Amino acid sequence: MQGSFSIVGLGRMGAGIARRLMRAGITPSVWDIDAAAIKTLAGEGAAPLADLEALTSLPAPRTVWLMLPAGQVTQSTLESITPLLSEGDCIIDGGNTYYKDDLARARQLEEHGIAYIDVGVSGGVWGLEEGFSLMIGGPGDHIERLDPVFDALAPGTGTVPPTPGRDGADPRPEKGYVHCGPVGSGHFAKMVHNGIEYGLMQAYAEGFDILKNARSPARDAALNYDFDVAALAEVWRRGSVIRSWLLDLNANALTADPALDNYEGYVSDSGEARWTIEAAIEQGVPVPTISAALFTRFQSRRQQSYADKLLSAMREQFGGHIEGKKPSGRVPVK
Repeated sequence: MQGSFSIVGLGRMGAGIARRLMRAGITPSVWDIDAAAIKTLAGEGAAPLADLEALTSLPAPRTVWLMLPAGQVTQSTLESITPLLSEGDCIIDGGNTYYKDDLARARQLEEHGIAYIDVGVSGGVWGLEEGFSLMIGGPGDHIERLDPVFDALAPGTGTVPPTPGRDGADPRPEKGYVHCGPVGSGHFAKMVHNGIEYGLMQAYAEGFDILKNARSPARDAALNYDFDVAALAEVWRRGSVIRSWLLDLNANALTADPALDNYEGYVSDSGEARWTIEAAIEQGVPVPTISAALFTRFQSRRQQSYADKLLSAMREQFGGHIEGKKPSGRVPVK
């Protein structure tokens, strides 16, 4: 790869991206507001940046990957970095950014001759070991130049067989990354991906909620089953038509804590499902499942159920989101 590559933002995802690149022989320069995070990665082989101004001394073309919370933090950091870069350099936003913000930022950077790439990243805390699924939007010439980075971050073909009929198609999707189109398309695809994720998670949560409560008959005296929900999750992982990675995570959580007493069931949302619904409204596309899943998360913040606890457990499993964990000694929510 030509030039230099830097990562700004060394949280769970940013640090994982840096480490996966180093495993592939690519040494990123790294910076974070937390000096300890920089020191940790420097100790593992990354090149520490003393401050953002140090970007000016790196070889051109310079690529800076922002892995920061969507919104004002990303915008203010981008504005701080822009004067430090030159024509021909590139900024990548790998956070969960609203695609319309991408369009505005790309126009802002174009005035300086700086390219903008948006990358939707899926894989959560497992991405370091399993690889990150990447949905990429932006100018093709810079994306081609940065292909070694994307290839290193992606899962690779692994043991997943290619879909029949893809002979002669772009090989990158079979490795786990794809150039979706112009600026904004990567984050648009990730936005819809997360909307789908909400619906899938909700379906699993509701199904296991029915199973958990099948021993408490309300109207049907014959309905009094005491299901081993962890065992059912394990069975469904093997040969069932609903097997998936999310089901694997359900099995993990239910085996460790079948009653889910360790969770409040307060389920957060990070914005992408809201944006997906907004896009659906603009296009006139019905999305009742995604809408219901989002509204159920709102409801969880008022009254929690077993299903809500399982949603929290899944979010912790794939993304490291710690929400509503009970402090020691607190009476569990029933």
